[in-house]
Amino acid sequence: MQQQWSAVDEYLVNSLIPDDPIFTKILANNSAAGLPAIDVAPNQGQFLQLLVQITQATRILEIGTLGAYSSVWMARALPADGKLVTLEASPHHAEIAKKNIQLAGLETVIELHLGPAVETLPKLAGSAPFDLIFIDADKPSNPIYLEWALKYSRPGTLIIGDNVVRNGGVTNPESNDPGIKGTRTFIELMGNNPRLTATALQTVGSKGWDGFSIARVKE
Repeated sequence: MQQQWSAVDEYLVNSLIPDDPIFTKILANNSAAGLPAIDVAPNQGQFLQLLVQITQATRILEIGTLGAYSSVWMARALPADGKLVTLEASPHHAEIAKKNIQLAGLETVIELHLGPAVETLPKLAGSAPFDLIFIDADKPSNPIYLEWALKYSRPGTLIIGDNVVRNGGVTNPESNDPGIKGTRTFIELMGNNPRLTATALQTVGSKGWDGFSIARVKE
């Protein structure tokens, strides 16, 4: 099935998304630097970019930079005075991300903070509220990230969580996997929060079997 899923993604990307040497180079840089190949797929990057455009976001918070592939996708959709704040715990990942941000010519748009997100998030009050928040970091901390996302949101803010299906593991309440436990708590907190209208979709594709959640802060 993985071969079929990847073939469909390849067809969709080739049909809908123009080749872009910047994104090709970013992925090559990430691979050469030994970063894990867990960037969003190109069609997912385009999806994030469309969400930025649809919501007319001007301020974005991204929790989990990796090599800044998704950062560049979203930042390109921002207006001239827009800002994307992205948080990365790994010094090595942040070093490569800075190079990729520079490659894309987005140094004045993307603001990268180095350090564990649980430590850098409390320092961002002056940048809030955010119009769109993308949570794509360590899954055990997702409940903490959701708490901060709610603090830094406004009515209408979109909160997107990546990798919420965990190859189907999210259905197992007995799992001892910290990532699954954190994801289940994250989903349940969203479902029980009266401030949020939320859903989640499972996906298959070049990145395997996974999914994302999307929640909107109510008026």
